[in-house]
Amino acid sequence: MARSHIIIVGGGFSGTALAIHLARQSSSPLLITVVEPREKLGGGVAYSTQEPAHRINVPASRMQLSGDEQGAFDRWYRQQPECSLDSVAHCADGSVYPQRGLFGRYLAEQFALAAEQHPQVQLRHVQASAAAWEGQQLLLSNGEMLQGDVLALAISHPPPSLPRALQPFAQHPALIANPWQPGVLDAIEPDAAVAIMGTGLSMADVVASLGTRHHQGPLTAFSRRGQLSRANLTGEWPEWTLAPQNAPGVRLWLHHIRDEVARAALQQLPWQRVLDDVRAQGQTIWQSLPLREQQRFVRHLRSWWDVHRYRIAPQVSAEITRRQQQGSLQVLAARLHAITAQGHQLVIILRTRQGETETRLLDHLIVTTGPGHDALTQSQPLLRSLSEQGLIRGDSLGFGLDVDLESHALDSQGQPNARLLVVGPAARARFGELMGLPQVADHAAAVAQQILKELHIAHDERCRPYAS
Repeated sequence: MARSHIIIVGGGFSGTALAIHLARQSSSPLLITVVEPREKLGGGVAYSTQEPAHRINVPASRMQLSGDEQGAFDRWYRQQPECSLDSVAHCADGSVYPQRGLFGRYLAEQFALAAEQHPQVQLRHVQASAAAWEGQQLLLSNGEMLQGDVLALAISHPPPSLPRALQPFAQHPALIANPWQPGVLDAIEPDAAVAIMGTGLSMADVVASLGTRHHQGPLTAFSRRGQLSRANLTGEWPEWTLAPQNAPGVRLWLHHIRDEVARAALQQLPWQRVLDDVRAQGQTIWQSLPLREQQRFVRHLRSWWDVHRYRIAPQVSAEITRRQQQGSLQVLAARLHAITAQGHQLVIILRTRQGETETRLLDHLIVTTGPGHDALTQSQPLLRSLSEQGLIRGDSLGFGLDVDLESHALDSQGQPNARLLVVGPAARARFGELMGLPQVADHAAAVAQQILKELHIAHDERCRPYAS
C-alpha cells in the first residue's frame, strides 16, 4: 500500500508532539519526516537549554502531550536520577519543577517510543534546516530534496529583534543581544554592573542564571511598564469556574475577571485559580472578539495578561525576591532615553514614567525584549521563500502566520492551502491562547487529526477536537 509522506519543519515541542500524535492516530502506513537542525528532537528554543537555572514554570504534573495522560511527565521525572540530585526542584507541597532540558529529553524518548509502538508509521528525523520551497519540494540545508503530501510548519519563535536605539551598538562588547548563546553569561564578572532591557520571562531566566554564577553586582531591569511575571502557585487549591459572560469587548471582560477575582478572594482562593479558568476558556473568548477588540487587547492589556498568565517557577521567583530585598536588583518602569559608549562600557539614560531620568554606567546591557514575531515571515529562509511565493502571510496582529479555523496557512489572497498547515504558537492570532501547555499539545493533536482526515487516512476518532 502506498503511504503518504508528511513533512514537519521544526522539531521543538510543537513539531515533535505533532509527529507523535500522527503516529498514535494513524492506522495506515505513513512516513513522517521531522526536519530539525538540533541533534535531538523535542528541545526547541524552550527545552533544549542546559542552563540549570531554567525550570519549567508549572509543576511537572501539568506537563503532558495530551489531556488523557495527566501526570505522565511527573511520573517519568521521578524515576530519573536528576530527581533526587536536584533538591531545588522539590517544593514543600510535593510538587516538582524540573530543569527545562529534562522535558526536552522526555519528548525525545516519547518520539522514539512512538516509533516502536506504531510500526505502520515510519518516524524519522533529518538533522538539517529547511532552506526553500521549490515547486512541490522542500530544499534542505544539506542539499537533500523532500517531496511530501503535506507540509506542516512547526516553526519556533523568531530570534529577538534588536531595538532600533541599540542597533548602532550591535558589535559593542558590553551589549548582549542574545543571552542564550553558549558561554555569554559566563563572561559576566560577579561584581559587574548589569542592566536588563525587558522584565518578562526571559529577564527572570537571566536573573536566575546570574544567580547560579554568584553575580552580586548592581542589577537594573527596566521596561515600559516595569511589570514582573508573577509566581506560580504552590500548595493544593480548588479549581475555579468563571461565571457565565458573553461580553463582546475586552473592557467588559476585564471588569468581569476583576469581579471574579474579588469573588474568589471572598472564598479565600487566589487570583491564579481565576486566571487558570480564563486560560482554559481562552480560545473561545478570543475567537468571540471582533478584530478591533483583539487589537485593543494587544495595545492595552497584553502586557498585563502576559505577566499574570505566563508565570515563573517558585525557585526563580525566590531568586528575584532575594535580590530585590538584598538591594542588588532594581526594577524600573522606564524607557531607554539615550545610550552612548564609554570604552568597553555603555552609559544609558532611562526616563521613568514619572518623567525623571536615571543614568547607569554598565559593564553589560542584556536584551530580553522577546522574539520579533512581527518579522516572522522574514526570520527564516523557508518562511521567506513561502512568503515571496505568496503561499503564506503574516497575521494582522503581528503574532505569527495567518491561518483558518482548521490551521491551514492562508496565502497572500487569504485562501487556505489544504496541504500547508501551521502548528503551535505561530497560529495564535487565530486561536488566542496558544503559547503554553496544554493548549499547544491539544493543537498538535487536532492538527494531526485534520491532516489524516484530509489525506483520507483512517485515524483514531477518540482524539478530542480542537476548540474553534
